[in-house]
Amino acid sequence: MIRNAVLEDSPKIAEIYNFYVANSCITFEETEVSSEEMSNRLRKVSESTLPWIVAIEDEAVIGYAYATKWKERTAYRFSVESTIYLSNEAQGKGLGTELYEALLDKLKRLGINSVIGGITLPNPASIGLHEKLGMEKVAHFPKVGFKFGEWLDVGYWQLGLHT
Repeated sequence: MIRNAVLEDSPKIAEIYNFYVANSCITFEETEVSSEEMSNRLRKVSESTLPWIVAIEDEAVIGYAYATKWKERTAYRFSVESTIYLSNEAQGKGLGTELYEALLDKLKRLGINSVIGGITLPNPASIGLHEKLGMEKVAHFPKVGFKFGEWLDVGYWQLGLHT
């Protein structure tokens, strides 16, 4: 089941996210995020009228996806950056596709034109998901992040929803 996130989901969302903070370069965050901080982030997205959704299995949050403003300038108002994370146990079951499709549907109904997903490279699973949904690579920035003692590249994939 997929539903809109609520503030009470913040502890589980933080738990899912913190796995990646502590164990991967997928996020450039280096310090785990408290459930209070995650609540603040969720609230900020909700106040911007952009979607934050969660996937539920056996009454527990097992993944989430959301969109944030791409840039602050008003001319960017029809472009967003997408984010998706699944619990480590939920990967490889097609849930990422289902969750991302639900997010894209909500964004399309909001009149969003362009969805941009940033991916730390290499990350074949995330690249595969984005390209499966029709996103195309539009940028590659070498060595823009430094985590766990190594320089990391970031690629950006983009999808036009109303083109």
